[in-house]
Amino acid sequence: MKMVITMTYKETIDYLYAQLPMFHRVGKIAYKANLDNITRFAEALGNPQNKFKSIHIAGTNGKGSVCHMIASILKEAGFRTGLFTSPHLMDFRERIKINGKMIPEDYVVSFVKNTKNLMDSIQPSFFEMTAAMAFNYFEKEKVEIAILETGLGGRLDATNIVSPIVSCITNISLDHTDILGDTLKNCWKKQVLLNPMFL
Repeated sequence: MKMVITMTYKETIDYLYAQLPMFHRVGKIAYKANLDNITRFAEALGNPQNKFKSIHIAGTNGKGSVCHMIASILKEAGFRTGLFTSPHLMDFRERIKINGKMIPEDYVVSFVKNTKNLMDSIQPSFFEMTAAMAFNYFEKEKVEIAILETGLGGRLDATNIVSPIVSCITNISLDHTDILGDTLKNCWKKQVLLNPMFL
């Protein structure tokens, strides 16, 4: 008889935090030097990021505020609007919303359960997994447009597998200098000039 493993929402979140590295916890080791993992993950899911329109927000500070303002405007205009931001304050589900409502706990649990073997095989970063979950949720829930905030940013950010209809860049400041460079010029190049969404 086949054993069915069930996980609670808390156990699912604990699993994600324990198994997948997070940049703010382990630093540079969580950074992926290519888009291979997120590309493979998205392809296995049927490339859900291509099934809805998106607006892509990058920069050092103000990304979250810009994302929330645009999402609010589009929601009020009558669009079914997805929102993907990070980090969260209290609940992981704050990262993924549709029309202001957080992704349901059971969807998070189901997504992890259904993709656990895939994640074990691909070994995506925490951010790549979260982005894939958001893309999948937005497709399944048929959002008309999604507002997507970059993580670390730059050309290798997991959100760069989308083809946005609009891209926005907020201010660029010194941040993540071990990866993006130790001058504003280098940070600007990594965030904007080398970012496909701005070419």
